[in-house]
Amino acid sequence: MDIAIGICLGLGLAASCGFRVFVPLLISSIASMTGLVHIGGGFEWMGSWPAFAIFLTATVAEIGAYYIPVLDNALDTISIPLATIAGTLLSVTFITDVPPMVQWTLGIIVGGGSAAVIKSGASMARLKSTAFTAGWANWLIATFEHIASFVMSILTILIPVAMGIMALGVLGYFGWRLSVKKNVKEKTN
Repeated sequence: MDIAIGICLGLGLAASCGFRVFVPLLISSIASMTGLVHIGGGFEWMGSWPAFAIFLTATVAEIGAYYIPVLDNALDTISIPLATIAGTLLSVTFITDVPPMVQWTLGIIVGGGSAAVIKSGASMARLKSTAFTAGWANWLIATFEHIASFVMSILTILIPVAMGIMALGVLGYFGWRLSVKKNVKEKTN
């Protein structure tokens, strides 16, 4: 049961990384410091005061940057690999009691893959917004993503199994949207 809960925690938090890279790291740090979650061996540093300070600073900077026109689209470019790394890290942190090879394989596939797909889908939405509104509506998308990341992260800590299932739904939606876009692009070429 601990492995299933760890996978759900990792999946839910990784999905949250697809909206904002540092919010799930900050929420995980707070949850660890307050004893709501127990972080796997070797990753205890995530529940320390220095990690909290770094994650808080990075979260504030990331959120602020998404309200600056042009910088928001540029940030999306580097955020996809960063979200993949953060999603992998969070998944590996909570998937415990398995051999390291299984832990890292699941972390990369479940966590990194989920974060990358969701971040790619969210970046597509911002690109469409930029194209159709010259960037004037991007702040709405940014605000939705901030809220989604905070809510998903907090609820994942509180109800990991339900949020793991919901994360699969969000992942499926963004995966479907990305595949539809790819198919439309191939047909027009």
